[in-house]
Amino acid sequence: MYPAGNLFIPAPHGQLEAILKEPRVEPIRGVALVLHPHPLGGGTMHNKVVFRAAAALNDAGLVTLRINFRGVGQSTGTHDEGYGERDDVRAGLDYLAENYPEQEITLCGFSFGARVGLEVGMTDDRVMRLISIGTPVDKYDFSFLEQCRKPILFVHGEHDEYVNVEHLRELVARVALNAPAELRVIEGAGHFFDDQLNELKRVTTEWVAS
Repeated sequence: MYPAGNLFIPAPHGQLEAILKEPRVEPIRGVALVLHPHPLGGGTMHNKVVFRAAAALNDAGLVTLRINFRGVGQSTGTHDEGYGERDDVRAGLDYLAENYPEQEITLCGFSFGARVGLEVGMTDDRVMRLISIGTPVDKYDFSFLEQCRKPILFVHGEHDEYVNVEHLRELVARVALNAPAELRVIEGAGHFFDDQLNELKRVTTEWVAS
């Protein structure tokens, strides 16, 4: 038996493997697309940070859709350095918009998923708010976010081994000139929030619920 909630979403290159989960509470308060870290580093929709972020959004009353980017798991296609992955994000948004047309969409990405997702979500009118976890500002250019007008939450580990948190603070300050931007730094956490996943979940649920 294929697990309940697992599905395939049409994409330009064939299909995206995905998991859809509805919240336990009624009524539904919105929907969310959750995006995983870099595929070449082993990132998939089953990543523990992605799983916990999706659980946080479920707790806030949102339907969550996790997708595997092209070339990951049973998704067709091949890794495209973030370029084609933007089309994968759009395919996920298309699915949510078609199946939940009355619901506001939140876009949440972790690391590579944040870089790819934020660029699409910032300009897609269907996306109402953004969440960026472990934002890799030392690896990718995030200056495009300075044009953002949508509410955005940044969640970051105090001891992230890949990102200087001060560089992220500088970015958030620039984003906050034009958009409601909030940075929550999780004390003691690294990039993957190993012992702080519950705190990651708590701050994410609180922000969405408020």
